[in-house]
Amino acid sequence: MQSDKNRVIIKEIKKLISSFKYAGQGIISSFLSERNMKIHIIIMLLVIIMGVVLKINKHEWITCVICFAIVISGELFNTAIETVVDIVLPYQDEKAKLAKDASAGAVLVLATGATIVGIIIFLPKLAEMLSIL
Repeated sequence: MQSDKNRVIIKEIKKLISSFKYAGQGIISSFLSERNMKIHIIIMLLVIIMGVVLKINKHEWITCVICFAIVISGELFNTAIETVVDIVLPYQDEKAKLAKDASAGAVLVLATGATIVGIIIFLPKLAEMLSIL
């Protein structure tokens, strides 16, 4: 009896590990195939460097991490939507175009919001740093 329970637990753990593996593969594939994902990741790394250099506080880090997660997730959703639309409708279609444009627009809104948050966090610190120099 215990052995059956252990097998079920091991099977569930393997399924969970596989789901993380597939999710990681999705992130990597999106990064390798999508120009905008590369741009978002590069900007994220630059913001992390600026955060370290400018010594942003814990709450500012939390805000930045949330913005990173939202924008990267938005780009992943956009990639998924565009990929599915391309599979289902490989020819020109107005509704397919709307779906793709709307998902791209959603990422633009998310990235714009994150940029505004970044300006609110970093501009005063940059201004202070420049006034010291």
